[in-house]
Amino acid sequence: MSELNDYLVRSAAVISAMVERDLTKEMERAVTTVVEALSQGKALLICGNGGSASDAIHIATELVGRFLRERKAYNVIALSANAGVLTAWGNDYGFDTVFSRQVEAHGSQGAVLLAISTSGNSPSILAAAEQARAMGMTVISLTGDTGGKLKPLTDILLNVPSTSTPIIQQGHVCLYHHLCEAVEARLSDG
Repeated sequence: MSELNDYLVRSAAVISAMVERDLTKEMERAVTTVVEALSQGKALLICGNGGSASDAIHIATELVGRFLRERKAYNVIALSANAGVLTAWGNDYGFDTVFSRQVEAHGSQGAVLLAISTSGNSPSILAAAEQARAMGMTVISLTGDTGGKLKPLTDILLNVPSTSTPIIQQGHVCLYHHLCEAVEARLSDG
C-alpha cells in the first residue's frame, strides 16, 4: 500500500470511529444552540490556534458569506482573524489571553463560543472558555479524544476519537461542515 493510501485508510478509520461514537445528540444540541443565538442577534465567536485558527476563519467565512444557500449574513466572528488585536494584546499582555479579551469585547449572555483545540489543553482556548462561561455564554468545543482540560469548561463536546493532530483536524472539518450546513438550513427555512 502506498503512503498516501495508508494515510487515507487511517483518515477513513477515524471517520468510522466518529460514526461509532455517535455524536448525533451533541451535534443536534450544538446546531440548536447556534441557531437560537444567531436568530436572537447574538454572536457565534470562534477561536483556535494554528490550523484550528484557520478552521475558525473557515467556519466564519461559511456563515458570514454562504455555505450552500443564498441568505443573509450571520453574526459570526473568528477571533483569530484580527491580526492587530492578536499582536498588540499578545505583545502587551501575553498570548494566553488574546481570545478571552475578544470574548469580553464581542460576547454577551446567550452568545456562543466555539472553541477549537485538538489537545483540549491550549491555555488561550481555556481562558476564552472561562471568560465565555463567566459571561453566560454557551461553550461548544471541538477537540481530540478526551477533550483535555477544555472538557469541564464545555457545555457541548464534539470530540474526535484520535490523538493525532492532523487526523483530529480532518474530523473537525467533517463536524463543522455539517454544523454550517445544518445551521444555514434551519435559519434559511425558519
